Amino acid sequence: MSPDAAAVIIPNLPWIIGGALAVGGAGVMGWIYTTRLRIKHGYPLEGAWGQAIKPVSDHEAKQRVTLLTQENAELRAELGAVKDRLSNVERIVTDGSYQLSSEIDQLRSLENQKDAGSA
Repeated sequence: MSPDAAAVIIPNLPWIIGGALAVGGAGVMGWIYTTRLRIKHGYPLEGAWGQAIKPVSDHEAKQRVTLLTQENAELRAELGAVKDRLSNVERIVTDGSYQLSSEIDQLRSLENQKDAGSA
């Protein structure tokens, strides 16, 4: 270090140290604040390498997962039924009127045959 650089740094040394302490203190306070928010809102705490320090594995969380799994299965079943209904509607809409009329007539004739057979 040259004597000129030392002449500039030494008088400003308290400001440099104070700035470094302020930045370090702000970082520590920010870490404390974010940890406090994570605890307050129920997020799991993590260590420096991402490992769980306070995992949330209480009974309530397990019940919530079970309920969500059941709801997911019900919604998938309902979606399957809606897809089937939609395919029927698409078939009706895209079929020619002649084909649709002939299918309706066939169903009516089958119904008449059943009624005549049971009488």
